[in-house]
Amino acid sequence: MIAILAVAAVTIGTVGLGAMGTRLARTTSDLLVASRAVTAWWNAAAISGEYLSAASFLGIAGLEMQNGTTALWQSLGFTAGYLCLLLFVAAPLRRFGSYTISDFAEARLRSPRLRGLASGTVLLIGGFYLVPQLKGAGLTLNVVTGAPYFVGVLAVGLIVSLNVGLGGMRGITYVQAFQFWLKVFAIALPACLLLIHLGGLPARAALFGDEFPSAGAKGLAVPLSAPQPVTFPAATRYTVVVSSRGRSTARAFDAFAGERTTLPAGRLLLAPHAAVPVASGTTALRGSEWARPVGGGGERSPVFVYSLLIATFLGTMGLPHILVRFYTNPDGPAARHTTVRVLGLLGLFYIFPGIYGALGRVLVPQLYVTGATDTVVLRLPQAAWPGTVGNVLGAITAAGAFAAFLSTSSGLLVSIAGTISHDVWPRVSRERTTTVAIRRLRFRLAAVLGMLAPIVVAFFAQGVDIAVLVGWAFALAASTFCPLFLLGIWWTRLTAAGAACGMVAGAVLATSGILVGLALGEPGGVAGALLAQPAIVSVPIAFLAMIAVSLGSTERPAPDAEMLALHAPEGLDLPDLGVRDPFVLGPRAGA
Repeated sequence: MIAILAVAAVTIGTVGLGAMGTRLARTTSDLLVASRAVTAWWNAAAISGEYLSAASFLGIAGLEMQNGTTALWQSLGFTAGYLCLLLFVAAPLRRFGSYTISDFAEARLRSPRLRGLASGTVLLIGGFYLVPQLKGAGLTLNVVTGAPYFVGVLAVGLIVSLNVGLGGMRGITYVQAFQFWLKVFAIALPACLLLIHLGGLPARAALFGDEFPSAGAKGLAVPLSAPQPVTFPAATRYTVVVSSRGRSTARAFDAFAGERTTLPAGRLLLAPHAAVPVASGTTALRGSEWARPVGGGGERSPVFVYSLLIATFLGTMGLPHILVRFYTNPDGPAARHTTVRVLGLLGLFYIFPGIYGALGRVLVPQLYVTGATDTVVLRLPQAAWPGTVGNVLGAITAAGAFAAFLSTSSGLLVSIAGTISHDVWPRVSRERTTTVAIRRLRFRLAAVLGMLAPIVVAFFAQGVDIAVLVGWAFALAASTFCPLFLLGIWWTRLTAAGAACGMVAGAVLATSGILVGLALGEPGGVAGALLAQPAIVSVPIAFLAMIAVSLGSTERPAPDAEMLALHAPEGLDLPDLGVRDPFVLGPRAGA
């Protein structure tokens, strides 16, 4: 009940702030870029709020518990990506004066067709990234209230669509800044109190020694709602209790090391200190293997780690909902100041997910049996500190998790709705002059339409790890928009044909790798690592394709005016080249 009240309070606060934001959303500029009037601190908190998604709040801890400390490379890549943004993209992109990524693509290379390709890529990346947020909401509500998975998916979809449609970028900015500090509080307070209560990290042999996760001194009972395929890492005697027609039947079994079997629905009983079996698809790791930063196969292999770092480090600058935030700064220096602040705020948050992953390995090993390691942040407080205190801490983490889904989903939906209403809809309808009221209506309808497809996909993605889904979105962003921005900002010879070929090549390689990996059931070895995270292949090929086609093209590069708009110092009163579409230029000054 406490957790339900906490989630309800977050929801009411979000909707309330969003409703207040409707009074600020009076113009097209308010809806898309908050009238470029957001200060550096507000913008940094808002960026951090929407960036710290389900993958950060739940996924990193879950992956660390499952695969070991290798998963912590994700938090490093997520944060370091902003260093690349700071050095190469933030200030030039803001100086260019665009509303959306598609505006930048068309204005920099003077190609309406490239604008269409960029719009489609924004929708693809945004959709990929929205799915894990919705999945996380479904899992959280299921853990907190017992409601079916689809209820959380629909609830977040409805709330976010309402908030974005009414408040736009200006209203969402204040919502996301509030949600960032709520998430920091929600993940930091339970972690600190649990470490104090437990006196540090318990059962160090299971964390750093030669032991597998064990059932503990009192044994372990694991309820199974459905048949569960598992692998026993060591010889173990276990009991299965099955209920049928009101009667319970218990049967004891002896499992040998490495045995694979399917446990029936019912209850699994393990003797004290028995090694805990792991769900299909999870590798049982001794403490020394689990604590190794790199090594082993699959998602612990060096190839996967390097590919993951490339995807997160370069993919950050290609995420549409992050890039659009830099358009909201008043000028280039403010964009740089915002990025520096974001680095500090993210560094503060990412101290804590690793604590939950380590404690979860020792205190809630039953999650290895069911494969539900994504829920470790939600379940750990009650398991470590049973009673009222544990329930209160669990409610706080549930509220923080819900805030994570709402804030990131809001940022993604602003980007998707802005692309649909600003880039896609006008070109489909061929209308060049519309009233401000009609443009606002289109944005709000686009906010609803943009949420439909991710909701449908989320219904079928319940069995895929949250952080893996987000990693795919990063790979796609790193393989498409990262080369476009780096070469478009810093290389004068980039052409529209080269940009288009590179983006298509990167998108096809990244997406096909993802789909083939799903179809083959995540194969092992180097091939499996590349399919799970293809950025190490797709990103270099995207860069090479852009450079090669541009050098071989007869198309003339864009004139110096575009490069001057990107790199000239502030205050020279240069013409705004970021938007060349009369649909936008007409109402820009007074909209």
